[in-house]
Amino acid sequence: MKAVEFKLVSQTFNSAARSLTVLQDVAFNVASGTFVSLVGPSGCGKSTVLRLISGLLAPSSGSVCVRGEVVRGLRTDVGFMFQSDALIPWRTVLGNIALPLSFQGVKKAEREERARAWIANVGLEGFEESYPHQLSGGMRKRVSLACTLVSNPGTILMDEPFSALDVQTRNMMENELLGIWSRDNKTVIFVTHDLEEAIALSDVVIVMTARPGRIKSVREIKLPRPRDILDIRLERSFHDLYTRLWEDMRDEVRRSYEQQTSAC
Repeated sequence: MKAVEFKLVSQTFNSAARSLTVLQDVAFNVASGTFVSLVGPSGCGKSTVLRLISGLLAPSSGSVCVRGEVVRGLRTDVGFMFQSDALIPWRTVLGNIALPLSFQGVKKAEREERARAWIANVGLEGFEESYPHQLSGGMRKRVSLACTLVSNPGTILMDEPFSALDVQTRNMMENELLGIWSRDNKTVIFVTHDLEEAIALSDVVIVMTARPGRIKSVREIKLPRPRDILDIRLERSFHDLYTRLWEDMRDEVRRSYEQQTSAC
């Protein structure tokens, strides 16, 4: 089953100053239960793709389907983890994680039970009554991950969720994410600028062109699972994949840089 399908999607943003086409004729699909990463130069529309899937944005042309249904508004079966923590500072860990369930009308006792289960899943037992400012960056990311998953979405969208973390914490979070994904068989669409991260996590890596973003290549990552994020990077096949993906991206990164410098 196709979890997500883009059918010749274009996205243009209009303002009084100018019209900017971010995506043009984007077509791809994501099979249910797969881990897919989107990579490409800055400004190519990767985050826009996620917003179209979630229903936060409507396409200028073409259509986006989630599980066979055309997206016509916000999807309650899609979880979205942003680059920033997006935690409510005056709510505790327990309160933040339970909040998405309250929007769905889940009763208080069940909200708390499910939130506590996810606190255990992400290794934060003992911090239920802590506030975001009392947590490290990695712990806040664990809370954000639990907030995204507590409502049991079929599809999970992640927009550079670990980019602000130090390398060691980032690797640990990547491993935790893979563990949850392999256990729960979710569909994940993950945006990153880091080719190594994309290869280490994914079943498929989609490379986008410089703006307006199109699909340049779709590469299957045939590395064995389960994977350890640290060990898999030492494999020869990993470096071969990196080389091929960088060849796909190199000219697009140059084009994007030229676009940015010419606009200054």
